[in-house]
Amino acid sequence: MEQLLTRWGRELNADLPLNDYPRPQMRRDSFHNLNGKWEYAILPKQEDFSGYQGTIVVPFSPETLLSGVGRIVTPDDRLYYRRTFTYRKTNDRALLHFGAVDYECEVTLNGETLGCHRGGYYPFTFDVTDAIREGENELCVSVTDPSETGSQASGKQTSKRGNIWYTPQSGIWQTVWLEEVPENHIVSVKLTPDIDTDVLMAEVTLSGEKQPVTFTVLDGGEKMTSVSTSGRSASIRLSDYRLWSPEDPKLYDLEVTCGKDAVTCYFGMRKFSVGKDEKGFSRLMLNNKPYFQNGLLDQGYWSDGMYTAPSDEAMIYDIQTMKDLGFNMLRKHIKVEPLRWYYHCDRLGMLVWQDMVNGGDPVKQFTVAALPGVGLALNTKHAGRLPDGPENYKLFARSDAAGREEYYVDAKRMIDALYNCVSLCLWVPFNEGCGQFDAVKACRFFRENDPTRPIDHASGWHDQGAGDLNSFHIYFTPFRFPKMDRDDDRVIALTEFGGFSMSTPGHVFNTEKTFGYRIYKTKEDLQKALRHLYVDRIRPLVDKRGLSALVYTEVSDVEDETNGFLTYDREVLKVDAGFMREINAQIGFGK
Repeated sequence: MEQLLTRWGRELNADLPLNDYPRPQMRRDSFHNLNGKWEYAILPKQEDFSGYQGTIVVPFSPETLLSGVGRIVTPDDRLYYRRTFTYRKTNDRALLHFGAVDYECEVTLNGETLGCHRGGYYPFTFDVTDAIREGENELCVSVTDPSETGSQASGKQTSKRGNIWYTPQSGIWQTVWLEEVPENHIVSVKLTPDIDTDVLMAEVTLSGEKQPVTFTVLDGGEKMTSVSTSGRSASIRLSDYRLWSPEDPKLYDLEVTCGKDAVTCYFGMRKFSVGKDEKGFSRLMLNNKPYFQNGLLDQGYWSDGMYTAPSDEAMIYDIQTMKDLGFNMLRKHIKVEPLRWYYHCDRLGMLVWQDMVNGGDPVKQFTVAALPGVGLALNTKHAGRLPDGPENYKLFARSDAAGREEYYVDAKRMIDALYNCVSLCLWVPFNEGCGQFDAVKACRFFRENDPTRPIDHASGWHDQGAGDLNSFHIYFTPFRFPKMDRDDDRVIALTEFGGFSMSTPGHVFNTEKTFGYRIYKTKEDLQKALRHLYVDRIRPLVDKRGLSALVYTEVSDVEDETNGFLTYDREVLKVDAGFMREINAQIGFGK
């Protein structure tokens, strides 16, 4: 396999990588980044700790190039971390934040156990006030990761990588950082814009007793309005504001103060919903108007950092490049990104569909590939619609009750962590039957915890009739969209298609094998095929069949997959930007 560094990876500051403030939605002045060079060891779980083996660059997993390690942590291993840092107290309490650690970790500070955390994709925090000390401190983390041998959420990671499955990774993969807060402080802020009533609903969670809270809305530093409340929520009425959209991604700042504490958040006034157009088709709506969502599958993998982008600029490059090609949406595929990624989508104007990370036992190809494939080829009414209840838990690789319970724990964490993201417009609880179970119940769970966004409850196949989308993945067969039944009035969406592959010598991970749904040798042939796909085959379906959203596979190559617009190392854009912009300009309502 080729070792591929990105341009940002080549410029990495290994002593302090990813030094941008990691939580843009709740900013404080206090920020001490603990990324950089830590000690590490990878040892069999049954063995006693016998010492550190070298240096690892956090927050890159040991499997990655940028970590400086390049070793896989197996399910039989334990990964150890250690670093020291200097602390000077300036406020009442100290909080230690982890962006994400895959999968289960125990954290100690100066020999005192802070606690354990399970779940590889979500931020967590320890109050370290009683354990931290002035001067030198020792922070240690130990991690285990069952990868595909467990029933936890693991996404596309597997020790048997190949085709659409990728190298596993473990340990710390998002920023580790300290901040200081007053004794009574703001824990979280939840923001819900309502353009129908010109109101921003703001709710705060406080660490202590109820205190007066003030919300101040600012536009470019200029005060628009301010509201104070003795409770923990407020309705902030706005006037003369601009609606957020991909064409005009207008954001406003919100300062929240409570006692001695203050945080700065941001928001956009927008509404995501489902409604009818003038022809009677169900459409995805933005700000109460039909809005065609033309997007891409985005795996969020990097050739040198895997789950972890080598820099903020690298994340921006992916988003902006796809926008420059004329796309307005990214489907974040079975991965949860660091919060800065969503911030860049918010400010650049890129809609986001968010997948839940799949889990369960190893997938059964009969369930997720063979059965739907046969059904789609025959164009049967119930293609890929196997019931996903208790009678079929085993077929869907969801036999483990604890894993099913953990799904809901993780789903709530994801919804809470990403609720304020302005660009996030749709949830995807399950994808192609991978670890799917009780999808109607899961859809209700998402709706109850976030009634402000539409839901694609079972993307691709094994549709249970729930959610807002009639969702199809079609790579080979004609584009036909059979309804669940005669009363199925959900939005029609082609949520995966394309996957046209072209290998670029010198920029491929696997020089012996490649994966794609159709293979092309030259840019000219690839562009000809894309024009035929979008203009001749897709465009007529929008107005004639009610097609309302597209998700092309994909943003970039990933390991064996070479069906990205960008190569895995992001060095080559395989199509002319102007060509793709011109194609996308022809796709939409009334085009």
